[in-house]
Amino acid sequence: MLSELRKTVWELNMELPKNNLVVMTSGNVSGRDPETGYIVIKPSGVKYEKLSPDNMVIVDLNGKVIEGDLAPSVDTNTHLYIYNHRPDICGVCHTHSTYASVFAALGRPIPAVMTASAMLGGEIPLGDFCYIGSNNIEIGAEIVRKIGSKKAIVMKNHGVFTVGKNAAQALKMAVEVEEIAKITYLALALGEPVYLTDEQIKITLEMYDNDYGQ
Repeated sequence: MLSELRKTVWELNMELPKNNLVVMTSGNVSGRDPETGYIVIKPSGVKYEKLSPDNMVIVDLNGKVIEGDLAPSVDTNTHLYIYNHRPDICGVCHTHSTYASVFAALGRPIPAVMTASAMLGGEIPLGDFCYIGSNNIEIGAEIVRKIGSKKAIVMKNHGVFTVGKNAAQALKMAVEVEEIAKITYLALALGEPVYLTDEQIKITLEMYDNDYGQ
C-alpha cells in the first residue's frame, strides 16, 4: 500500500542523519497521502541503517495502524494532531538538530537574520514546554496554536518541528532551520545581527514562492 509514498518517506528519513539533524534513532519525517488521508511515518526506535521502505508504518488520522509490522514513532500523535487541524499540511519533520536545539534550550525563538529565513516565514516561533510521550497530543496542540503561517517552530527544551505541503518540503525546512540557527548563533556570539524587516521578509518570500526552482 502507498509504495511510492513509503519510498519517499524512507528516503527523506535517511536524509536526517546525512544532514546531521538527528543522533541514534531520534527524529522522524512523515507524509500524508492526499487521496486516502493515510499517514506514512517511520517506526519507533529503529536505527536508521536498519530502515527500509517496507518497514515504514501506515496509520490513519485516528492513529490506527493500517499497514506495518512495527510500532509507529512515539511522535505519531503529534504529527496526527497537526494533520487533523491543518489540511494544508501534508508533510511533518521533527529533529533535535544541535544549533536549533540551543535556542530550544534557551527558550528563545530563532530571529530572521538571513534571507533564507523568509522561506520559513521569518522568525521561527517558540512553543512552550510540553511533555513527550506516545499518548500525548499536547505538543501537536501547541504547534498548531503557535506556528501560524510559518514552516517551523522551536519547542522549548525539546527540538524542532517543520511542516510543508509535502514531506520533501518539511525535510528541506528542517535543513534550512539548522543552517539558519547555526549562522544566527555564531552571529550572536560576535555581536548584534542585522534583523530582516517585515517588508524584506515579505518580498523575499514572494521570490521563493514564485521564482525559485524549476
